[in-house]
Amino acid sequence: MSLPTWTQVQALPRAYGAPLGHGRLRARPEDFLVEEQLGFDPDGEGDHLLLRVRKTGANTEWAARRLARIAGVPVSTVGYAGLKDRHAVTLQWFSIPRPREGMPDWSILLEEHIEVLDAHPHRRKLKRGALVGNHFGILVRDLEPETVPGLDERLARIRAHGIPNYFGEQRFGHDHSNLARAHALFAGTAGRVPRHQSGLWLSAARSQIFNEVLAERVERGDWDSPLEGDCLQLAGSNSYFLAETLDASTRARCEGMDVHPTGPLWGKGELPARGSVRQLEDGVGMRFPTWCEGLAAFGLAQERRSLRLPVADLAAQRVDGGLRLTFSLPAGAYATTLLRELVDVTETAAIAATPRSP
Repeated sequence: MSLPTWTQVQALPRAYGAPLGHGRLRARPEDFLVEEQLGFDPDGEGDHLLLRVRKTGANTEWAARRLARIAGVPVSTVGYAGLKDRHAVTLQWFSIPRPREGMPDWSILLEEHIEVLDAHPHRRKLKRGALVGNHFGILVRDLEPETVPGLDERLARIRAHGIPNYFGEQRFGHDHSNLARAHALFAGTAGRVPRHQSGLWLSAARSQIFNEVLAERVERGDWDSPLEGDCLQLAGSNSYFLAETLDASTRARCEGMDVHPTGPLWGKGELPARGSVRQLEDGVGMRFPTWCEGLAAFGLAQERRSLRLPVADLAAQRVDGGLRLTFSLPAGAYATTLLRELVDVTETAAIAATPRSP
């Protein structure tokens, strides 16, 4: 059962043409700032604490273990809404069971580059996915050419039309290794695998199939336009409807970013798209038969993801031979998918290692 051929993230087609320049990303932790947007306020009462944490050079799971240690609770009782990369400065929310004997001394964590900024009583554990989005502040250093000709025009197009909603490289592991592991899982050669690990591999395979569908629509130029047979997703929602025919109202809603064309997150059951859209998606699925069958066998349901990613609050500033970008994205979106529509970047990730004691 040989590995299928897939498109590397770097080779995925761009919507707005060639990159306008090249620079360095993540040369320092502070070059990549991420702030979670919960979309709700702490309850102010309850059996849990919501912690607003600033961490530098630390991934989410590692930080959760540190918080659990200081609070004296099992790490399984620590909640967080999303996973954040290590190579950044992140403002992230965690929850812990509310201590019965005073607040823990969080200052102990400062030497490990973790700072608890706020603590608020809350009624429930923070669940995965409980985010509306993330706000980013990114500095691309050593930009060539420094003037970035055409930048303002491209930013305007992105503000108006969004960008292709590709899954980023982080989804697939180093050198896309999660895809090879997913294939071994489907072939029955992966051995015993922890559920959390197998979930990452399944998500990687599912995400790659989606990227392949989106890439074909970008190549055709209709990734942001509704087609008859499209499943159109309501903005800000996971709900979608089948557009078997298109009228002026539906086209206007899509143009106004109120609804978006979608692609498949593969699983068991029939693809809901129809017509030429269904033919395209079936054609991509035929290139990955083992993966499609495996995802269904593991019990994942057919779901949809928007092909188009709106970018809010997008601003750019040229600073000291580089480019500073600020913007907001909905949960589940990747900042690197925006960067690749503007400039090529080399990821340095030159961050001093923080202690990694058990």
